[in-house]
Amino acid sequence: MSAEFILSASSPDQFPRDGRPEIAFIGRSNVGKSSLLNTLTRRGKMPGGVQKKQLAHISRTPGRTQSVNFFLLDRRFYFVDLPGYGYAKVPRKLTSLWGKLAEGYLMNREPLKLVVLIVDVRHGPTVLDHEMKDWLVAYDLPFVVAASKSDKLRAAERVRATRAVQESFGRPTILLSAKTAEGIPALWDGILNSLNA
Repeated sequence: MSAEFILSASSPDQFPRDGRPEIAFIGRSNVGKSSLLNTLTRRGKMPGGVQKKQLAHISRTPGRTQSVNFFLLDRRFYFVDLPGYGYAKVPRKLTSLWGKLAEGYLMNREPLKLVVLIVDVRHGPTVLDHEMKDWLVAYDLPFVVAASKSDKLRAAERVRATRAVQESFGRPTILLSAKTAEGIPALWDGILNSLNA
């Protein structure tokens, strides 16, 4: 599969206009969006020690994604990395601007086929995660819940944590690890189904 960075948009008039379908990824800052994008496209450090150039830059500092980033896959569809939310050390003015940019994308983007809402399985959904879920439901946007960082928990903890996320959101949850690739095939199934719908 080919995957390439296309552009980083800071305003809606910069979004691509070619009509290709789009899969958007959203979650709190530091939830692992960039790592997930790299694992889905088999870029960066993969299980088994394989190393390829990262598609999405991984920063040690949360809140670095300040724009809407578009990645073209197989010249057929886009992965869209939306700004993370909920990082307190980011100035409020910038947080507001990023939020408006992400909201503008989600509300008005006709090619959008699926939103992947990522939560950290170790901590469960936050108030902001619930607000995002409620917002997606209110606007009737198709979405799937992905619980990231499953490799950080022991087996028994993972079962409890996944159940807690599912009960909290009231819908199935894909347990994910960018490090071990757990859940990646299931997420790809959801993505491909949405593209083919």
